[in-house]
Amino acid sequence: MEKWDLYDKDRNKIEKQIMRGDEMAPDEFHLVVHVCIFNSKGEMLIQQRQPFKEGWPNLWDITCGGSAIAGDTSHQAASRELFEELGIHYNFDKLRPHLTINFERGFDDYYLIEYDIDLNELTLQAEEVQAAKWATKEEILKLIEQRKFIPYYESIIAFLFEGRQQYGSIRL
Repeated sequence: MEKWDLYDKDRNKIEKQIMRGDEMAPDEFHLVVHVCIFNSKGEMLIQQRQPFKEGWPNLWDITCGGSAIAGDTSHQAASRELFEELGIHYNFDKLRPHLTINFERGFDDYYLIEYDIDLNELTLQAEEVQAAKWATKEEILKLIEQRKFIPYYESIIAFLFEGRQQYGSIRL
């Protein structure tokens, strides 16, 4: 079972940890990370969840993601999740998340990186990932429409593709 650090609404770590699945107080939050890898063709590496995976079985998802475990910084969680799920080593030390999306129970940091990797070099985590492939924005939106991809807001998918090479929300 995973143990999580908890945070207040301002993202300050509080002196409390819980096990995944335990109830949190209304003023307690946890940290989640997502990594989106894009190749030089502008395609995103996506993964298909295992049929026995709890939550969104068999659906396609962005490159990787998961909850930070106790003691993890956002960078460490991103690095760990990427390695665990796809076998990719990547140094996040000099990166900041491109965006953070607040959700009901926490903070979700998104890292957008450009990295050409051969699909044959991936090591898929058998407990979570059944397949991986490169996909365009249009292909992902079509998969969402067909209910074969986790139902992210289409505007979020578009933003991930458009904002992948810079920080901020203004075109420079």
